[in-house]
Amino acid sequence: MSGKRAEAEPAGVIARDIGQATARLRADHDQETTRLQGAVDQVTARVSWPGFVMVLGAGIALWMLANLLARALGVRPIDSPPFPWLQGAITTCALLIASLILSSQRREDQLARHRSQLILEILLLNDQKISKIVELIEEVRRDNPAILNRVDDLAAAMSTPSDATAVLEAIKDAHDVA
Repeated sequence: MSGKRAEAEPAGVIARDIGQATARLRADHDQETTRLQGAVDQVTARVSWPGFVMVLGAGIALWMLANLLARALGVRPIDSPPFPWLQGAITTCALLIASLILSSQRREDQLARHRSQLILEILLLNDQKISKIVELIEEVRRDNPAILNRVDDLAAAMSTPSDATAVLEAIKDAHDVA
């Protein structure tokens, strides 16, 4: 039982460390947020609430109904059809909402870039570790007199860590072709 527990502990430690690293990344990102960015994020969160669409639609309908009703009652409406004031307000709101969304998305993209960098660095480190393990296993195989010594080209290739620059160039080339 203790053997299985000992095997599970490193995986738990690694998962905890990765969880802590990503939590720290998010906390640092939140700490770097200015008051203005925080306010923009709060407004964007409210605008993205599904009920906002219903409230907005109800407000527009109420505005149109009030102006049509005023006209029917012989009172001069504030905004007669085709409702130029309403159109201007909707256009202004659309511009502001688009700006809010772009601003919030820019900040979230920055966090995503940091997270991608963290993942890439972990993957490169894992690649180096796996390559070292394959290299050590091959060394044990060569040095053990009980195992026939043979050339294993695949193991030799796997014992060499990936060349990150070559992989990046291959990705760029693949995207240029597509």
